[in-house]
Amino acid sequence: MPYPVLAGEVTFKVVSAALDGRNLRLEMISQRERVVAVHQVERREWDEARLEVRAELPEAELASERWSDVVCAALLVEGATNSRTVTRLSRSAGGIWTGSVPMARGAYRSRAALSVNVVATFDGVAGRVIGGSENNWIIDLVAHEPVRQRELHINEVDFRDGEVEWLRPFKDAPWLVETSGDMPTVHLNTGFEGISGLLNSGGGPLEKAVRGTLAAQIATEAWTAMFHSAVSDLEVDDDGTPQWPTGWRDWALRSMLPDVLPDISAADALWEIHSRRAEGTGWNELQPRIQYAASRRARVAKNLGSAIRVLNRSGQENQP
Repeated sequence: MPYPVLAGEVTFKVVSAALDGRNLRLEMISQRERVVAVHQVERREWDEARLEVRAELPEAELASERWSDVVCAALLVEGATNSRTVTRLSRSAGGIWTGSVPMARGAYRSRAALSVNVVATFDGVAGRVIGGSENNWIIDLVAHEPVRQRELHINEVDFRDGEVEWLRPFKDAPWLVETSGDMPTVHLNTGFEGISGLLNSGGGPLEKAVRGTLAAQIATEAWTAMFHSAVSDLEVDDDGTPQWPTGWRDWALRSMLPDVLPDISAADALWEIHSRRAEGTGWNELQPRIQYAASRRARVAKNLGSAIRVLNRSGQENQP
């Protein structure tokens, strides 16, 4: 930033939540996962959720008078609906800021990201973002449990004769990864001989080893596609700073960036990855790191090692 920013950490948590004034059960708010799950089975119809937020800011820095008109605001964003709610928090003693964040049911659809930003005036210029949270929360409107990580959706469909027309030109592909929706989907081609049976069958050690290797290959391609999709869809603010995405794109980036750019913070890694892709400089050099990060998430080494050991044992048993 071309102006001083907070060196200290900005943290926050959701201490409670309610639907139309009725408090959610504590087990629906996971402090470890940083997720609030709105259980629709228990209550299908509601108008507004309220999230009680408690943020902690580096009070000693803010007391230095480097900045004036300091404001701490909670930001609720959902990419699928392009909805955005900003709530100003109230300052208390000891660097504590609290507030009630409204979430209108009609404005949000599935998963929203909740973060905290600190804004102030510096050198006569108002609206300077001087800090923000890195470990944000997910507000999930469709989940039954407060879990941050979602599994990939597997859609078994015949590419050649199935109902999904756009898959028909890819009838010879065993699978395809789609990253345009609310959840990444692996379309598994049931028309590709044997693949569905192999992935869904039991079998002996050799069949299990082959199935594990194949599943790891599919997962590697899925992680790679998710990462590239998340990077390509990054939004930037007025000064060009990339913003963390929402939903599974946030999850994919935060999972892989520590392996892609291991020596810098998550925020700096997001800036670096966006800069390299936008400018082209150094983007190609990152591809091996992206492949490595994807293979780690997919546990390629473990599955391939298991397959090699099974093959070696099988070969030794078949020797005269």
